[in-house]
Amino acid sequence: VENRCRFLMQVIQAVVSAVGADRVAFRMSPAIDHLDATDSDPLNLGLSVIERINKMQLRVGSKLTYLHVTQPRYTAYGQTESGRPGTEDEEAQMIRTWRRAYQGTLMCSGGFTRELGIQAVAEGDADLVSYGRLFISNPDLVLRLKLDAPLNKYIRKTFYSHDPVVGYTDYPFLSKANGGQ
Repeated sequence: VENRCRFLMQVIQAVVSAVGADRVAFRMSPAIDHLDATDSDPLNLGLSVIERINKMQLRVGSKLTYLHVTQPRYTAYGQTESGRPGTEDEEAQMIRTWRRAYQGTLMCSGGFTRELGIQAVAEGDADLVSYGRLFISNPDLVLRLKLDAPLNKYIRKTFYSHDPVVGYTDYPFLSKANGGQ
């Protein structure tokens, strides 16, 4: 673990030294196994990184803007329900353990619905919730979440296509007829 963390911490420290901790955010995904990026003990790898970041924050006297951790929603074997927000399985518990360990603002992502995002913040599992795929298919996602309006479903096969029109830019905005402004 020491060797796996050394370069990471050198990079984080260099960036913090250059621009200040309050202008740096860090995202880690130790539980995700996509593209053979696996670890035999992701819980402890994440805790080790968090421990080092906590110590660095104390040393520099300032906290990172946030630490962003992802729940494993898409693995080498396809989409998974394991680690789904609001569940009690091992991956969801891992995020809770990291939340308790990290001394700063924690953002989570990975399969959150509006309700699960509200629940995660209310229960202290996260300070912030990130919505990646839903932002792709809902150009007005913030408004939709605020109004509890229906969401457009994303079309995964268009995520990495070369088509300049289909996918990222053609999802409809919320209309006035269904609660938009």
